Amino acid sequence: MSAPYRLRRGTPADSRPAFEVFLPAVRDLTTRQGAPWEPDPDELWTELSPMLERLAVHAAEWWVAEDASSGEIIGYARSVERGGLFELTELFVHPERQSAGLGADLIGHAFPDGQGDVRVIIATTDVRAQARYYRAGTAARFPIVAVEGPPRPIELDSDVDVQRLDPAADLGPLVDIERAVLEFDRGDEFGWLLSEREGYLYRRQGVPIGYAFVSRDATGPIAALEPAIRAVRPVHRLLAAVLPVKPGTARAMVRA
Repeated sequence: MSAPYRLRRGTPADSRPAFEVFLPAVRDLTTRQGAPWEPDPDELWTELSPMLERLAVHAAEWWVAEDASSGEIIGYARSVERGGLFELTELFVHPERQSAGLGADLIGHAFPDGQGDVRVIIATTDVRAQARYYRAGTAARFPIVAVEGPPRPIELDSDVDVQRLDPAADLGPLVDIERAVLEFDRGDEFGWLLSEREGYLYRRQGVPIGYAFVSRDATGPIAALEPAIRAVRPVHRLLAAVLPVKPGTARAMVRA
């Protein structure tokens, strides 16, 4: 029988230990699904640490589970809340401690009933995890797929202007676009995104129609107002490509 554990709120100092739980948990899942994933841990930490360290400070809820004897972190769960949208962003339990109730306990703390006007989980296809998500009051709404391919140059529509954004730029148009597309906005996170990625605002005849963020390691968010989707798709020559679609490993589970 697994040793007892204790739950506590996460702190910024827990970011790397939590990452060390994330790695074996995802390796175990991908191996069971027949697509083993073996990233270089240090390279992956360098890539993900800016986002994980921000979440450590700005999460709505972040709980870690410690082994009661050793104090080692063996699982964690985290959620964010933006404009009434409440999302469980992470739930990872070390493979040696799974299927013993720890995941359900973490969800109960990091994704409590009654919080958020809209509750969302981007779920893996792990049946055990999905069962927990259903018990949290969500239901599968739609699948998510991954796309990949080499970028290639492409010409923008002649009446589309592209503005490279900087931290001092007026971010109001981005907020307006996001509210129109998603019905909520991400608050002050656009400033953080600009510190980590290149940001572009697209205008047609002076009217903002879309935005995109891109970097060497990450892409997004990207949003466009209809009927301007063709103008934003190129992402200023960086992302445009004929992209083969392959099945993803996630689905969105939402409770409105």
